[in-house]
Amino acid sequence: MLRDKSSRIKGGLLLSQNTLHCPIFKFSNQQIIKPKPLLSSQSMDTVVSGIRSTGNLHLGNYFGAVKNFIRMQEINNCFFFIADYHSLTTHPDASLLKKNVRQVLAEYLACGLDPEKSTIYVQSDIPETAELYLLLNMHAYLGELERATTFKEKARKHPDNINAGLLTYPVLMAADILIHKASKVPVGKDQEQHLEMTRQFGNRFNRMYNVNFFPEPVAYNFGEQLVKIPGLDGTGKMGKSEGEGNAIFLADKQDILKKKIMRSVSDSGPTEANSAKPESIKNLFTLLSVVSKSETFNFFEEAYNNCSIRYGDLKKQLAEDMEIFVAPIRTKIEEIAADDQYLNKALEMGKEKAHTSSSKTVKEVRELMGIQYR
Repeated sequence: MLRDKSSRIKGGLLLSQNTLHCPIFKFSNQQIIKPKPLLSSQSMDTVVSGIRSTGNLHLGNYFGAVKNFIRMQEINNCFFFIADYHSLTTHPDASLLKKNVRQVLAEYLACGLDPEKSTIYVQSDIPETAELYLLLNMHAYLGELERATTFKEKARKHPDNINAGLLTYPVLMAADILIHKASKVPVGKDQEQHLEMTRQFGNRFNRMYNVNFFPEPVAYNFGEQLVKIPGLDGTGKMGKSEGEGNAIFLADKQDILKKKIMRSVSDSGPTEANSAKPESIKNLFTLLSVVSKSETFNFFEEAYNNCSIRYGDLKKQLAEDMEIFVAPIRTKIEEIAADDQYLNKALEMGKEKAHTSSSKTVKEVRELMGIQYR
């Protein structure tokens, strides 16, 4: 039975279901009762995707990935993990790691990932991942690891931090995917090579031990073109690394949102009717298209085409519509992040479900490799 936003049971936070879906746990004697799935996980494809363990979610993350995740969990057996092991290649501040992981978890839950429909866990909570990573490393070769595009780029940008974890990053990614025998992996273009390497490592294992054990995972995004959300600096896509003013974070307060949008790059306006938009103006219209009503978008499109547009008015309207879109997500982020019991139960639930899958895979891998002496 759903309860209103003010309801609480056994210390677990129950959030309203009005704007975005937010998972509801059922507790009995402080234990999580797992709901019966509508479909057996064995009858669904397995999907695995990693989530960065640092930084806040921004609008680009939401439209480029999270919205798809929410759809995927309805029809697939989904595993979403917070990739804290992967972050260690950059030596993050140990005192901030726990806070960052819990904040990331709160933001994904607030957006609609549901621990009852998906398995949401922290990478380091599953020791089997590290073991499979070790075993797969025995079948990964130096030449192919050094040829990985991301390794070469990171080594070029950070020559003082070319560590073994960075070199073997594709092997850990393969372990993350293969440990649940995933058949589908949501990846961006920058990760396509790593997915191909995952297939290589899995196929190499199959050939070496004359089995058909690991499947060949494929890229997955519903066969649709993903929405690319531009940043506010006038060039490129929205991203954390481009500077604080480039991205609209889902946790941003209203005054910060407005300040960022009002400061976004524009120009002096068109001088000829129906002229092509420069990139910075196209970016503003793209943002308008994802958060505003169609009549609002059409109004400013017409104003641009007849050279009467006032960018100050467009930005004010965009800021208002952005706040309407972001506010309910921000409220849920704040409520979930403040409830330690809720987050702890979500983490425990994910850990238990992920362990069931991963321990079975590693047990079978050990047997296939002959690592059984009793």
